[in-house]
Amino acid sequence: MAVRLKTPGEIRKMRASGRIVAELLALMRDKVRPGVATADLDAFVERELRKRGATPSFKGYGQPPFPASICVAVNEQVVHGIPSPRQILREGDIIGIDIGAYHNGYHGDACVTFPVGRIAPEAERLLRVTEECLWRGIEQVRSGGRIGDIGHAIQTHAEAAGYGVVRGLGGHGIGRRLHEDGPSVQHAGEPGTGLRMRPGMTFTIEPMINEGSPDWRELSDGWTVVTVDGKLSAQFEHMVAVTDRGAEILTRLEE
Repeated sequence: MAVRLKTPGEIRKMRASGRIVAELLALMRDKVRPGVATADLDAFVERELRKRGATPSFKGYGQPPFPASICVAVNEQVVHGIPSPRQILREGDIIGIDIGAYHNGYHGDACVTFPVGRIAPEAERLLRVTEECLWRGIEQVRSGGRIGDIGHAIQTHAEAAGYGVVRGLGGHGIGRRLHEDGPSVQHAGEPGTGLRMRPGMTFTIEPMINEGSPDWRELSDGWTVVTVDGKLSAQFEHMVAVTDRGAEILTRLEE
C-alpha cells in the first residue's frame, strides 16, 4: 500500500477544505427539524459550498454516479443514503449528514448524526456512545502507532455498551482524491496491528455503530446501506492528519 504523505502546505489546504465542511455541519443544526425534506438539506449544502468557492466531493462520484451533494442516513440507514424530496424528517428521527467539500485541489470530509426534535433516550444513548467512539479512535492517532489501535479502541467502547460495530465500511485516506490508496481505517481490530502511522498521513475516522446487529445490506440504488435488523445506526466522522504531537483534526471549527 503506497500511502502518500502530505507536506505542511498540502495539510494547510486540507485544513481549509475541512473548515468549510465544519462550517456547513454547524449550520445543519438549525436546518434539521421535523417536516424538512432531505432534498432541501442537500440543495442548501450545495449552495453554501459554491458560495465558499468549493464543489461537492460526492456529487457524481463512483458507479453508479452519486446523484447528490450530501449523503444522508435516517434511522436504520447506515451510510450513503440519497437525499429525496419524498424523505421527510419526523419528530424522533435521527439523521447522519455526511458532507464533502473539494476546494483548491483538496477534499474535506466529515459526518455528524443529528437528532430530529425530541428523540427517545435509547437513540440519545446511541448518538452519545457513537461520538465517544470517534474520540476514542482519534486519541489513538500518533506517530509510530498502528491503524489497528484505532479500530480496537472504537470496538471496545461500542461493544461494552452493547452495540454492533459495522465491518467492511470504514475510514479512508484522503487528499487530492476523496478516497486515496491508504490507509484503510477499520473500526474494529487488534492493537499493535495494521499500518504504522507516520506524520503527514491524512485519513478519516468514521465509526458506524448499530443499535443491534453489526450486519448490513446495500439497497438496489447501489448506494444506500441499511441495518439488516431495521434497528438504528449512527455515525460521526472527522478528517485527521498525523503529526509528531498526535492527531490534528482538520474538520473542526477553531475553538
